[in-house]
Amino acid sequence: MTKKIFVTDTILRDAHQSLLATRMRTEDMLPICDKLDKVGYWSLEVWGGATFDACVRFLKEDPWERLRKLRAALPNTRLQMLLRGQNLLGYRHYSDDVVKAFVAKAAVNGIDVFRIFDAMNDVRNLRVAIEAVKAAGKHAQGTIAYTTSPVHTIEAFVAQAKQMEAMGCDSIAIKDMAGLLTPYATGELVKALKAELSLPVFIHSHDTAGLAAMCQLKAIENGADHIDTAISSFAWGTSHPGTESMVAALKGSEFDTGLDLELLQEIGLYFYAVRKKYHQFESEFTAVDTRVQVNQVPGGMISNLANQLKEQGALNRMGEVLAEIPRVRHDLGYPPLVTPTSQIVGTQAFFNVLAGERYKTITNEVKLYLQGGYGKAPGQVDENLRRQAIGSEDVIDVRPADLLKPEMTKLRGDIGALAHSEEDVLTYAMFPDIGRKFLEEREAGTLVPEALLPIPEAGGVSKPGGEGVPTEFVIDVHGETYRVDITGVGVKAEGKRHFYLSIDGMPEEVVFEPLNEFVGGGGSKRKQASAPGHVSTTMPGNIVDVLVKQGDTVKAGQAVLITEAMKMETEVQAAIAGKVVAIHVAKGDRVNPGEILIEIEG
Repeated sequence: MTKKIFVTDTILRDAHQSLLATRMRTEDMLPICDKLDKVGYWSLEVWGGATFDACVRFLKEDPWERLRKLRAALPNTRLQMLLRGQNLLGYRHYSDDVVKAFVAKAAVNGIDVFRIFDAMNDVRNLRVAIEAVKAAGKHAQGTIAYTTSPVHTIEAFVAQAKQMEAMGCDSIAIKDMAGLLTPYATGELVKALKAELSLPVFIHSHDTAGLAAMCQLKAIENGADHIDTAISSFAWGTSHPGTESMVAALKGSEFDTGLDLELLQEIGLYFYAVRKKYHQFESEFTAVDTRVQVNQVPGGMISNLANQLKEQGALNRMGEVLAEIPRVRHDLGYPPLVTPTSQIVGTQAFFNVLAGERYKTITNEVKLYLQGGYGKAPGQVDENLRRQAIGSEDVIDVRPADLLKPEMTKLRGDIGALAHSEEDVLTYAMFPDIGRKFLEEREAGTLVPEALLPIPEAGGVSKPGGEGVPTEFVIDVHGETYRVDITGVGVKAEGKRHFYLSIDGMPEEVVFEPLNEFVGGGGSKRKQASAPGHVSTTMPGNIVDVLVKQGDTVKAGQAVLITEAMKMETEVQAAIAGKVVAIHVAKGDRVNPGEILIEIEG
């Protein structure tokens, strides 16, 4: 008896998200769509995950327009997206009316299959999204965020899958975002799911540990119906098994995919050339690394941590951060490491290591997590840590979105005439700051994607900076154009000066020796903290909010600023009680370690 295996290719979403920081532009997707459409894939994953964020933040593309163009160019193929349940594509829970509106518009604009997951595997956070997909007449795929821990057992995953089946899901996906599956564990899980469910089972595994192809074969042998792959030129490592390789492996067997290997090879050669265009976004942490089996850190998370440590001049401490991540995860009740919990756990581990003291600083997201703001933790959290983080505040024991009021009317009013459609309102809803900036630049006709800015005529300066504003340079090297933002300058020590840069959106650090005192327009002119009343940060970031005014009286330990780094927010507190005599920052400013941001006199 033969059983055809169906294939979903991730080349237009997860493959370049895993290897190239989600930077592939629509212009490099459309020319090959005709061939992709002829392959006979079960679906193409084209949207969701970080693609929406990257389009608006870096590429200055309308993500809805990308979807419409792909829909027109791929008329014969199902289009699929990754949806974070009640988080949608952002990093917080949205009200139910926003979830329903977003799913409805995604369906109208071209999405056929919605892969829906929750970072906590809390099925309460999936219900509204599943209902909205079914209301739109589309395919709802309930998803298990796979991880390993004392509380993540086959029995627990099967129970979750049965709940999702009861909610109306059309299929079940095992989402192995970090590459934690092993071949025999995969076989056992798939066998158990197929014994208890009547739904097709999909297997999605990153090849970070070099095991994904073997896992997929064991999944198929135990009843899996679908596999996720990536065209070979964007495969392996932190991406997925190569499409051509899996098609060749199954060819002539009872599990033959029926896909045309020669056509796939033509597509692979196209993307081989495309990948070269984006070489500056390739991380050194995208190859096979079996350490993931211990630290459970997805590849994209590792590269993000590496950039943050580089900004601190502490890249040599990466091993300490990777060792701290499992300890933080234990304290938080073993959440799977997938967006947004991967950022929550990773950033807290980062703070713990750099501060030299565990939980000296607790991010706002960790506080919200411990309060139940993301849902029910899979295991038992550290109660001492919870009390330290939230004090006597109540713990949320209901579905977090039950506490949220409808938002769409307010969102429409807040963004006003900048929104030309409901899709624009939803873009603003996902990312209020960068979404508003995107819509403002579109209105003004000044949308310019990174690395495509015009070469300036004098001195290389494209946009002069001021206090807290990067100075932008465009540099042309052997035909390649790079945008360089000077975001800050560190303390001069031993004749060396550290500059914090962003090259095409990727953080870098350079050290000049010797260097005169001239910094240029992008360097911050703030002095270095030298007294207990000088409020400063320990890492580079952006000011999200200033919580005090000049003349205010504050207590020791009172939050005076909120900063953002690695997409996580942190309160900066006053070290002493006293009067605020000076404030040197405003919302949106870029800040660097050790700078005086607020002055307090005791």
